[in-house]
Amino acid sequence: MAAKLKKGDTVMVLSGKDKGKTGEITLVDPKAGKAVVEGLNMAVRHTRQTQTSQGGRLPKALPIDLSNLAFVDANGKATRVGFKTEGDKKVRYAKTTGDVIDA
Repeated sequence: MAAKLKKGDTVMVLSGKDKGKTGEITLVDPKAGKAVVEGLNMAVRHTRQTQTSQGGRLPKALPIDLSNLAFVDANGKATRVGFKTEGDKKVRYAKTTGDVIDA
């Protein structure tokens, strides 16, 4: 299946503890169907001190399921992503506004 959400997209969380919050995707794992969104779904991880890092309790963004994320269009609202062909290219577009996401 084609990737509807990609790294760098601004998305809104549809369900869970961060419902309604927006952020930018930093990592996508299509095989697991999950994405890491900057500043959302944070958890505290305890790390051991090493010669290069201080260690301690560090906040870390954990993966969110792709089904719980929606693309944010130019109006700032959550929308679905569709595909259409322009010339010989297959491009993503926002369903609510019809704007092409990546030209």
